[in-house]
Amino acid sequence: MTGIIKALLDWLRSLFWKEEMELTLVGLQNSGKTTLVNVIASGHFTEDMIPTVGFNMRKVTKGNVTMKLWDIGGQPRFRSMWERYCRGVNAIVFVVDSADHAKIDQARAELWSLLEKPQLYNIPVLVLGNKNDLDEALTAEELIDAINLKNITNRDMACYSISAKNQTNIDITLQWLIKHSKPKQ
Repeated sequence: MTGIIKALLDWLRSLFWKEEMELTLVGLQNSGKTTLVNVIASGHFTEDMIPTVGFNMRKVTKGNVTMKLWDIGGQPRFRSMWERYCRGVNAIVFVVDSADHAKIDQARAELWSLLEKPQLYNIPVLVLGNKNDLDEALTAEELIDAINLKNITNRDMACYSISAKNQTNIDITLQWLIKHSKPKQ
């Protein structure tokens, strides 16, 4: 019975309140950006992923929220495009392979370089430490320290440990994005 009431309330809300968000997902190659987009869109994990060449865009509707997700390639040759696709979005999602300790310093440098761009000031940033299903994955607290996130004070910022594969903490990341996304200018 409560399921029916919840569905009815969700339907009524959808008549009067709709929200559109534009998000850009960036991060080093093999961090799980495309996998995350696919899990958000379909609710299913697929082992067979090919690296993103350039960018992909996908529109996903969750309840009353329609998200336009820009998935930008993480290989070095595509990183110069990150700023362009981050301009004017509601939030930036920076995905890190939290189990690949050898790439953490590079991820920190790329994130800080991106956030220094004047046109990106004040855009909220969500850092996701992906692959927490692996034993060697850093916790959210360890990732915050490793990437020096406590020193980012000019915007809304959060860091979560997730597993796109197991769909761990995907719901709270979406809730944070909906709550903290900056209205488009």
